[in-house]
Parts: sequence; C-alpha cells; structure tokens
Amino acid sequence: MDITYDYYRIFYYVATYKSFSKAAKVLESNQPNVTHFMNNLENQLGCKLFVRSNRGVTLTKEGEVLYQHVAVAYAHLHEAEMKLASKEKLETGSVTISSSEIALHLCLIPVLAKFHKLYPNIRIHLLNHSTPQAIRAVKEGQADLAIVTTPVDDQRPLRVKPIMQFQEIAVGSADYTDKKEKIGVEDIAGYPIISLGKESTSYKFYSEWFLEHRIEFIPDTVVETTDQILPLIICGLGIGFLPEHYVKPLIDERKLRKIALEEQIPQRQICLLENRNYPSGIAQELFKRLLLEENFDKEM
Repeated sequence: MDITYDYYRIFYYVATYKSFSKAAKVLESNQPNVTHFMNNLENQLGCKLFVRSNRGVTLTKEGEVLYQHVAVAYAHLHEAEMKLASKEKLETGSVTISSSEIALHLCLIPVLAKFHKLYPNIRIHLLNHSTPQAIRAVKEGQADLAIVTTPVDDQRPLRVKPIMQFQEIAVGSADYTDKKEKIGVEDIAGYPIISLGKESTSYKFYSEWFLEHRIEFIPDTVVETTDQILPLIICGLGIGFLPEHYVKPLIDERKLRKIALEEQIPQRQICLLENRNYPSGIAQELFKRLLLEENFDKEM
C-alpha cells in the first residue's frame, strides 16, 4: 500500500474545508486533481471517506476516524515546517486580511508598514469590510485574519483576541454651539445624527447605549463607511461619534469641535479574529505575531 504524505495532506484540506474546490484553491491545484487523489486514497484504503453532494462533502464514519488521526499528525508536521522554514520561505507567500475602517486607521496601518519592510516579498491582500462582513469572510475562509471593532458576539469557530481599547467621542462642526457646558444623551437625540447603517457594529453599539438611557437611536443620515462621516460633520450636516485619536488632528485644526457629554461613551475594543478550523500559513503567523507584539498603549 503506497500512500504518500500528499494524499493525507489533500485529505486534510478537503475534510477541513468540506469542499474539493476550496481545498484545491488553498493547495494551488485544481478540483479534478484533488478528486483524483481522493479517489485513489479511498481505493487504497478500501473504504469511502466522503459523501458528496451539491452542498459540498461530509465525512463518513471511516473518514471521521481517519481525520482525527490525520489532523493531529498534520498539526505536528505544520509546526515543524514553521520552525524549520528557511529565510527564503519566510519571505514568500501571501496573507489576506479583512479590516474595518476604524481598525485600519487606529492600529493596522503601522503594522502593515512594518510587515512589508520586514517581508517585502509576502503579498498582502487587504479587504475593506464592516465587522459582520469580516466575520463572514474569516468563517468562510475568504480571509486569513480579521481586525475589527466590538461588539463581537461569540462567533464559533472563531478565536477572538482583543488587541487594543479606544475611546469614541461626540463631535460636531466648527460652528457647533450649545448653551450647556455638557449635554446628555437625551440632548444628543435632539440633534441630527450621522451614523453607519444598521448592519454595522457601531450602529448596534450606539443603539444599545441609547437604550440604556431609555432613548431610541435614530440617525438622520446613514452612510456606508466611516470615512464618509467626517466630511458630513465638517460641513454641518449633523454630529457623529468617532474615535478620539482618529479625529484629534481635526479638532486641533479647529475643523471639528469635541462635544462634552454628561455620560461618557463606553470604551470599545479592536480584536483579532481567526478561524480555529483552518490551518494557518507561515505568512499569517508572521503577521499575527507582529500585530500582537505591537504596543498600542492599550489598557486591557
């Protein structure tokens, strides 16, 4: 019986992704080749390993038994490959990162710059996603990692790692005035509010915060991206909630005004997401290590 490491490696990816086509993409092969190898493996083992359907593949009882052993063996082999990888290998490959705009501006850009300087030959694919979109991308294997803002509910099989905290503030245009030194949530509700849409975590966050004060969160202007909020506030279309660090230069330039609030907005976090079910590549591990080593002056 001549079963090579490649057979088990291909089996591992098909079983992990529950798809011949997705496994072929990860392995940089094609579906006919993957199918051919798995047919040969089944013939040599004398049993069916997969049940095929239009929705993908599922493991048979025999396939489950084999996968339990192969997954453990592959994890050890993958760890060994990571430790023994040469400098040349560490400088090739690619990593796909899904990021929300706030995460990109507050923490990701300096890490991307540092990563590119250290590993210039590793290709970076950056996806601009809202937090819900980023969660789906990592769950479905379209992204290796996601860097997103809270709230992030329990998202199994994702691993959620907080990497920094940030404080948002209410801001208005340079012409903003109010008779009160500080205003409450009920006062904010009387102003036109600019916000991201209902599908965003920011909308959910502020809906819950307003609800804690028994007020409904009803934005007057809804936009698709965080970058669209700023120019609308500056031109006096309404007030909005943005990270203090993000808007501080504009406040210093007097293009925006910070609105003093009686109730402080709860702090939010930026988190790293990865899928426990999918094996991580060398480029992914390198980027994750660099991200987690970065000092964001966080208060965890």
